[in-house]
Amino acid sequence: MSVKEAAPPRAAPRRQQPKTRPKRKNSQWWIPWLFLAPALILFLYFKFIPMAQAVSMSVQEVRPYLGNTWVGSANYHEILSSDSFHSALGNTVVLAIGQTFGSMVLGFGLALLVEGQTRKLTFIRSAAFLPVVVPIAVVAELWRIMYHPTSDGLLNQLLGLIGLGPSGFINDPDTSLASIAVTGIWRGAPYDMMIFLAGLAGIDRGLYEAATVDGASTRQRILHVTLPGLRPVFAILFVLAAVRGFRSFTEVFLLTNGGPNGSTEVVMTLIYKLGLEQNRLGVGSAGAVLLFVATLVLTVCVQLLRRRRTV
Repeated sequence: MSVKEAAPPRAAPRRQQPKTRPKRKNSQWWIPWLFLAPALILFLYFKFIPMAQAVSMSVQEVRPYLGNTWVGSANYHEILSSDSFHSALGNTVVLAIGQTFGSMVLGFGLALLVEGQTRKLTFIRSAAFLPVVVPIAVVAELWRIMYHPTSDGLLNQLLGLIGLGPSGFINDPDTSLASIAVTGIWRGAPYDMMIFLAGLAGIDRGLYEAATVDGASTRQRILHVTLPGLRPVFAILFVLAAVRGFRSFTEVFLLTNGGPNGSTEVVMTLIYKLGLEQNRLGVGSAGAVLLFVATLVLTVCVQLLRRRRTV
């Protein structure tokens, strides 16, 4: 028999309970809203309340200091039957289509050219994005100078180098709307470029490598890999660019103010003139509501088509 006493059994190690985060007190739910409150107040006061007032004014005859009178749908009937509204609506649609597709095509081309991670491309991307951050008033003034209708104008000098005569640009009813569209494309394409770059970064590089191994050319890789991968980006950009085109005002107002002879009159400039120059605030508000409804319908239709394709 051993003289050593048997050792007592060793206790099993105790499992450490995982540390649980303290539950957030329900009394602190208001803290995020507190930080959002200044922005929400500004949006409410300068955006949502004026929108509600515009809807209310669209069914009234607005008479400052005399009291508004209810007229129902008379304002809508007046603006819908107006030839100037039909002309402005047509110019708005043409300008929106031109700026939308022009900025998307140019932005997509720029994105393909500057895609990469080198420092030189970073500088080029920053330089290409400058038209977006420059105030639209400065952009309009620069293009107004370049559109000078005489042979001494910058663009007319460039046209003279290739044997073309001087153009009136914004002073010619035949070219004024196209000239404004070019200005909008020049300013909107860099914005589309940045969104395209974000979309290109999300495409699997293995697809390009597989296409290269299969002998696909650069054009085939763009058609069969890049464009399908950017389909959601195209849908988003189409809505943004279309809304931007429908709301064109500043560049039109500063470059031509709707002239010459109404060739560049758009819905926004017409609403401005009806409400603030002719003091017909009720009719102008009706036009603003119609423009909002058209933009909303376009956005909803694009989203529905996008969901059908993804299902």
